[in-house]
Amino acid sequence: MTNLFEAAGLSKSAPRPLADRLRPRKLSEVVGQDHITGPEGTLTRFLNSSRLPSLILWGPPGCGKTTVARLIADESKLEFEQLSAIFSGVADLRKAFERARANREQGRGTLLFVDEIHRFNKAQQDSFLPHMEDGTITLVGATTENPSFELNAAVLSRATVLVFHRHDDAALETLLQRAEAEEKHPLPLTADARTALVGMADGDGRAVINLAADVYAGVAPGSPDVDRAGLVKIVQRRAPLYDKSADGHYNLISALHKSVRGSDPDAALYYLCRMLDAGEDRLFLARRLVRMAVEDIGLADPDAVHQALAAKDTFDFLGSPEGELALAQATVYLATAPKSNGVYVAYKAAMRSAKEHGSLPPPKHILNAPTSLMEDQGYGEGYQYDHDAPDGFSGQNYFPDGMSEDGMKRPKFYDPPERGFEREINKRLAYWDGLRKKRGG
Repeated sequence: MTNLFEAAGLSKSAPRPLADRLRPRKLSEVVGQDHITGPEGTLTRFLNSSRLPSLILWGPPGCGKTTVARLIADESKLEFEQLSAIFSGVADLRKAFERARANREQGRGTLLFVDEIHRFNKAQQDSFLPHMEDGTITLVGATTENPSFELNAAVLSRATVLVFHRHDDAALETLLQRAEAEEKHPLPLTADARTALVGMADGDGRAVINLAADVYAGVAPGSPDVDRAGLVKIVQRRAPLYDKSADGHYNLISALHKSVRGSDPDAALYYLCRMLDAGEDRLFLARRLVRMAVEDIGLADPDAVHQALAAKDTFDFLGSPEGELALAQATVYLATAPKSNGVYVAYKAAMRSAKEHGSLPPPKHILNAPTSLMEDQGYGEGYQYDHDAPDGFSGQNYFPDGMSEDGMKRPKFYDPPERGFEREINKRLAYWDGLRKKRGG
């Protein structure tokens, strides 16, 4: 929709940010998303076949989602209607649907682009459905969050999800070269500073262009190239790409956990420091370390959980930044400890069995008989006090009757691996199993 400013021709002479001037004018100019916009890309095939479904564009900030949505409207000859889920409500949606219906009555289709679509609630997302189904709108939603978790199943079932990738260094370098062509002179940076600038962008295409604009604005023409230290002074340091409520949070904690489980202390430390640097809650990290100790190490090293708890207590005592070293120490300890999920697996198996067998009573011989009636019923009859038995082990049955199909085979939940301290536990279990068989338990 043309406004009065544009109609008067004033917009062409107004100053425009570098990122806006570099915005692609056709899909083939989009950088870093060849699997979507390239000659064999998913979106290219849709447009070539004249069959454009509703789309969900999922990817990190600055990867081109909004630009691609505008280009889709241009190349498909659809009217472009844009909303932001942050600033729009039910009234805005209603007006957008009314304009789309008016377009349809005049023989024109409408592409409704909704930025941050995951911020709409369920009822607002449901309002799209009838208009998607009857063809009033082609919905294109952009989100930085995993659509599987944040969008209604009904909306997802009617749309195709296109996954945008974080820009790699080659894509960011291409954007810098376009900026240099637009400004008609190279970025006044040393090679080392140029590499640092790409790293500061952290895969964000919009950010790398804005950083380049800051450099052009901060360095006088004809000045010597700026080194890394000078670059930091000009642009300052961008905060890491990390939202504690978004995918980055869960992806990094998953990477930390799996690195510990995989006995890689270097990778584990890297992800721990990524999260610390991004401002993650230190006690959240401490809780996850305790979980790793009991889930992935367990009795292979019984001291692991004490190390994790001690790290939490140390951080509480010292605070930041000194206390973070305790979290790093615990991370290295857990990553280098022998691994076992024997207790974790046993717990899950025992819980399944408890749910399956319901309220089976324990065998009477291990029940106390505080009354004469209970004695008459056989409570406590035949119980063998283990401390009086040879080797301190009676070998009696402690499971309820009916816990196995043949009534003979004992359930077995805990099967420790031959690693760490559980080697010793295995020896004890094998010894007791032999005594149990010998004594007919």
